[in-house]
Amino acid sequence: MSRYEAQKRDGLARIGIYEEGGTTVSLPAALDTGALFPSLRERAFSNVPLSADPAFVRDYFSPGEGQPVAVHPIAPPAVKSGDCALVANWHTALKNPRNYATWLAALKESVPPDAAWYAPGAALPSTACLLAYSGFDLFDYRAVDLASAQRIFCLPEGGFPASIMATGVCGCEGCRDGDLIRHNRLALDRELALIRHYIEAGRLRELMESRCRTDAAQVGILRFLDRNYALMERSLPVVRAVPMLAATAESQNRAEIRRFADRVIERFVPTRTDVAVLLPCSARKPYSLSRSHRLFMNTVDRRAHELIVTSPLGLVPRELERVYPAGHYDVPVTGYWDREECAFIADILARYFAAHPYRRVIAHLEGGALTVAEMAAEACGIELEVTCHGHPTTPGSLRALAAALEGERRVQTDMVRGTVSWQFATDISTKGLQVRGRSMQMAVLRGKQQLFSIDAGTGLLRPTFEGWGLIPEGYRVGIDAFVPQGDVLAPGITACDPRIREGDEVLVEGPLAVATGRAMMGADEMLRSKRGVAVRVRKVKKLEG
Repeated sequence: MSRYEAQKRDGLARIGIYEEGGTTVSLPAALDTGALFPSLRERAFSNVPLSADPAFVRDYFSPGEGQPVAVHPIAPPAVKSGDCALVANWHTALKNPRNYATWLAALKESVPPDAAWYAPGAALPSTACLLAYSGFDLFDYRAVDLASAQRIFCLPEGGFPASIMATGVCGCEGCRDGDLIRHNRLALDRELALIRHYIEAGRLRELMESRCRTDAAQVGILRFLDRNYALMERSLPVVRAVPMLAATAESQNRAEIRRFADRVIERFVPTRTDVAVLLPCSARKPYSLSRSHRLFMNTVDRRAHELIVTSPLGLVPRELERVYPAGHYDVPVTGYWDREECAFIADILARYFAAHPYRRVIAHLEGGALTVAEMAAEACGIELEVTCHGHPTTPGSLRALAAALEGERRVQTDMVRGTVSWQFATDISTKGLQVRGRSMQMAVLRGKQQLFSIDAGTGLLRPTFEGWGLIPEGYRVGIDAFVPQGDVLAPGITACDPRIREGDEVLVEGPLAVATGRAMMGADEMLRSKRGVAVRVRKVKKLEG
């Protein structure tokens, strides 16, 4: 009886435990898989090319008996929860970026989320990161042993002539003994250990963007995966408590960035005012802690809706400046915005202004940010008022901004309404609500009744049972007739909102109890898994029968 359980997720990548035949393996890892799956060497008809036509697959492909269960992108699904899915010939996909993304998406639809993934003969130190990023868990040493037979010295940066071993580029035990086979195996093990660390930290994407730079095919694969937004987004957490490093051209295509922008455009309810002022971003996050934004906020003095123009997020309303990734990102600052970057951000601004029209739009911007605003204004047919004379924080620029806002009525920035709309896709009345506390201990109250606490690490609102009463629908998880005594496991779930992602605040509802907590899986994984923690419960309330 085989069993797999994911313990930590970072997109499609996981850290987990796989059990087979009395052996327990912590994944991701490379093994001599013949010992784990002794019957594999006798198996026939599993090694069908990924590009084979449907008739060939139908006539010749077999999932095999026992573990692992072979899968093919166009074969009927045969993998069950807890199995190990073997994808033969996946190494051939590494040189075919378009098909890699297409085949992976087809396989992810047919394989249960709580199955382990095995890519035989595919893992090298230079390919392991992409494989783990794509959701593969289990690897063998066949590819590195073949490289050793070919006198290739393997590193995460690629393959090199074996003679490089004598230069001291690596000081492992294999290199010290002149043993190429041992070096290559250790290089793969070290890379997988590093990958595991990045998954634990929630930063595998940053490692992936770094590793792919040495191989054009891997850059292509990453770009094609990013284009498949539906596949990538559903596995990504809605927030992280670690900074997002956006240091490459691929960073702006991250599904997390598109999701944030789409929610700002489609869900977010701005503070009630018909005047908007566009402001530049700052290195310090959240922006309001920076010197420049303290000057901007004092000058605006609540007479306009503050919108921060930034790369790669596009547009960050002041209400959302603490929410991931707006409050948790870092970018290289050069002052130069390339044409693709400008077009990407201008499109976000144009879509926002189409969804949220203003009577006046004031651009307190310079350089690339101003160019982006002008492109968006032209696309929308709106008139842009520019108040910058040199740098945005110069006395002259600030006086011009103050003069432009002269006579406009003051409004209070509605952080609660804005965050609730972005987070739960609903609009609520915030009349009578107050935000109390500071820094790590902030809460939203009506009188003495607490409705929400504010997660200082992510910027999300955590509803109490009374707070959920303000949210009429959505972000609910249905369970069977039991009272949770701890966390809610996937087998007990009967239904859930398809919009739920890992990290979302959810309300658990059942015939005998309700509970508040945080989702540890996305909706798809909750409904298709038979093991694992689905909701980390914070409070439980029994229902009176």
